[in-house]
Amino acid sequence: MIYTFLADGFEEIEALCPIDMLRRAGLEVTTIAVHPDPQSTDKLVTGSHGIGVMADKSYTEMAAQPVPGDLEMVILPGGMPGSRHLDGSALVERYLKTAADKGAYMAAICAAPMVLGKRGYLSGKKAVCYPGFEEYLEGADVQDCAVAIDGNVITGCGMGAAMQFGGALIRMMKGAEKEEAILSAILADRV
Repeated sequence: MIYTFLADGFEEIEALCPIDMLRRAGLEVTTIAVHPDPQSTDKLVTGSHGIGVMADKSYTEMAAQPVPGDLEMVILPGGMPGSRHLDGSALVERYLKTAADKGAYMAAICAAPMVLGKRGYLSGKKAVCYPGFEEYLEGADVQDCAVAIDGNVITGCGMGAAMQFGGALIRMMKGAEKEEAILSAILADRV
């Protein structure tokens, strides 16, 4: 299972484009609402541009149970203040630690790679982020590209790379052939 955390103030395209692509590829994605109040039972999350999205699960619903054993990937969309909310979330912390311990994929785009960097998950790995957040990629080999893949870590530079980021996530989960098929089906191969 792929778990995507949607925090108030997330960048809508960075979340929804990869989620859409992953689901088109036949992968299961569960979205989890993250609000500044960790006691919130609200599933409605508002993006940085005022677009409301209904998450599959509330924060409290997921915090009340152990991290599911089916965790294969954690995705952190960027945006502000969404990335700060992800960074301050004990639930996100728990999922990332579990992912790291079991070698599951950790993916972040835009400002959200800072969450991985501040916890040491990018140390010695190639990574990208939105310009200005490089200082938080502690120990990373910062790249100048749209998407960086290094072992179990996938990072994207920002909203303009959301489709490439989604394709990379599919490639890691289902292979390059499936990625190419999805990109072709959505006509991204014509760009």
